[in-house]
Amino acid sequence: MGQTITITLDMVIDDCGQTEQTTLKETGQYFQRKNFDVLMFTEHHDEQSVQTRMTIHADYVNIKRSGHIEMNQQFRLKKWTENVYQHPYGTIHMETYTKAIIYQRPENAKPGSLILEYDVKLNGQDPRRHRLEVTLHPE
Repeated sequence: MGQTITITLDMVIDDCGQTEQTTLKETGQYFQRKNFDVLMFTEHHDEQSVQTRMTIHADYVNIKRSGHIEMNQQFRLKKWTENVYQHPYGTIHMETYTKAIIYQRPENAKPGSLILEYDVKLNGQDPRRHRLEVTLHPE
């Protein structure tokens, strides 16, 4: 059984100077393993929900989402990765180039954080800059 944790996700997308920012706060489970950590939580969007699982390794992060949308996105430092984002309106091909992975495990009652900085090309379009900051608050 994992540890109950409050997760805050702050996403900033910069598309040629136009910035879009979203924040999401959920409660989930945190599992600490020898070589990696796992976060599991459910995102609630209006009437829809998405199960999210983040696996955090020293040199890469995997985010798998299922439910209303489907995606399995990998973040490998200084590398391009590909995946398909499926949602009710269609399918989008994604290419991701990871610039930075900064992770601090939550320790004792002290919060942890995961910062991902990356570029994404959707269906071959010009890349957009992304910054995802995940804050982990142990309960």
